[in-house]
Amino acid sequence: MAQDRNHSLAYVRTDMVQDEPAPINSKGPIAWVRQNLFATIPDTILSIAAILLLFYIIPPMFRFLITDAVWTGENREACIVPGAGACWAFVDAKFSQFMYGRYPVEERWRVDLTAILLIAGTVPLAIPSVPYKKWNTIFVLVIFPILAFILLTGRLGLESVETSLWGGLLVTLVVAIVGIVVSFPFGILLALGRRSKMPIIKMLSIIFIEFWRGVPLITVLFMSSVMLPFFLPDGVSFDKLLRALVGVTLFASAYMAEVIRGGLQAIPKGQYEAGDAMALTFWQSMRLIILPQALTLVIPGIVNTFIGLFKDTTLVLIIGIFDLLGIVQLNFTDANWASAKTPATGLIFAAFIYFIFCFGMSRYSMYMERRLDTGHKS
Repeated sequence: MAQDRNHSLAYVRTDMVQDEPAPINSKGPIAWVRQNLFATIPDTILSIAAILLLFYIIPPMFRFLITDAVWTGENREACIVPGAGACWAFVDAKFSQFMYGRYPVEERWRVDLTAILLIAGTVPLAIPSVPYKKWNTIFVLVIFPILAFILLTGRLGLESVETSLWGGLLVTLVVAIVGIVVSFPFGILLALGRRSKMPIIKMLSIIFIEFWRGVPLITVLFMSSVMLPFFLPDGVSFDKLLRALVGVTLFASAYMAEVIRGGLQAIPKGQYEAGDAMALTFWQSMRLIILPQALTLVIPGIVNTFIGLFKDTTLVLIIGIFDLLGIVQLNFTDANWASAKTPATGLIFAAFIYFIFCFGMSRYSMYMERRLDTGHKS
């Protein structure tokens, strides 16, 4: 009877229990705040200090940039009223110059078309899921540079536009893109040359890298603009922008070589031996085994070099080439817009543009790192 009574009191669940939400102190925004901002006493002190600093900085900055800012106006009179903030009317009036420099107004459609072609080529190339990467790469590295050269300089019936008229964001992107695209493969060759077993190749690579790393970029630009013509034959001259492109590219290549060399040295010796065991040639081994691993390891260093190069384009101003920052500073001398708020507004605008490009490169590199990081995946 006792056994039957125990069976009658037994309970067997016939359905699964619904999942309960995680405790609020282990998951969610409150848990994130506790773990990242207030985990320890030093973290708590620093977090409180940072919050107070933000409360001190953000409200006046917001008032200057947004609330009290002057958004429309015909001249400086709109920006010199008492209590006025940032003079965005100045940026609006000079925006076309900031983008194109002194490029002829009626020909600026060529710059716009070049930008559209660049975006149409690089965006599919940057998205891993988009097919036809081979043809996409051929377009970006071979076809697009030819089209861009024809459109921007004027060939095949288009009106010629001297590079002395280029300026603004156009020059910044031209210098940065050419420097990045050319310095990357050149840096790979220099890194391989520095690790070469052939003494002459190794010595020449070391001399090249150490020379360019030991000279400031300002000096390189001065040499390319002022000194280079003295070493050329009579009647031979190079465009000033072309000289700057060569100087920036050679300078960036030396730094790129050292970044890539670090990745090559991080590859275990067994990977090189694996290429030899498969009877691969040196270049086949590098292309199929070594370089894919080495470049993946040094993505942060490579992108850091690219970001530094993009910001260093501002130095071309010292040789008379007006990039984005240079054209912004040039417009400070316009008497129609001379005010106490004009320089700050122009510099903030330029900083915002540089931040967008640099932050974009940084975030994309982080995305590629996560995508290519297969070392801990099963």
